[in-house]
Amino acid sequence: MSRRTGLRAGPAVLAGGQVVLGLWVLLLPELFWKWPWVSHLPPYNAHLLRDFGGASLALAVVLCAAVATMERRLVLTALVAYLVSSVAHLLFHARHLAPLSAASAAGFTALLGTAVLLPAALVWLAADRSAFHEPAPAGRRPAS
Repeated sequence: MSRRTGLRAGPAVLAGGQVVLGLWVLLLPELFWKWPWVSHLPPYNAHLLRDFGGASLALAVVLCAAVATMERRLVLTALVAYLVSSVAHLLFHARHLAPLSAASAAGFTALLGTAVLLPAALVWLAADRSAFHEPAPAGRRPAS
């Protein structure tokens, strides 16, 4: 798989996950709340859950724009935004695993860790300008 293909497919996968999550939380917050990895947290709040669902969909829009345009700055911005959100999510849940079984905590941590590692790897791939077929900025030589 070429870098460009990976940089198109990766954000598309992330966007798809955000669309599913966003719609689920926005449209069916009670069902999302009953999920074992969520229900052990502080009290149910439909407003906050719907805000989270809307934010997930907003992030999906930015990721989809990055996939559609394949413009390097937009791809990097979308991936870093996703990465910031994923790191914060992982750090919160890593400190709140006690109510879960060992197997459930391990699975949840692995899922959240993947949500950090994938965009981090994609940011690394996006550091290579050649994946975007864009010229180097004026006054700079291309890397040899």
